[in-house]
Amino acid sequence: MKFINYLEGITGVSVFPMTSLLLFVIFFIGVMIWVMRADTGFINHMRNIPLENDINETNK
Repeated sequence: MKFINYLEGITGVSVFPMTSLLLFVIFFIGVMIWVMRADTGFINHMRNIPLENDINETNK
């Protein structure tokens, strides 16, 4: 028996794909707004974190 046959037996199963798409779009828009409004200093600090770790290890 195929998996699609199990889905056909669930009442209102067509709501789940639309809900998933809506949640993804809301999350994506939220992340884009956060990126656009993020402080440049914070972005530069986060960008340099891997480099700061390398500098600290070479100075030991």
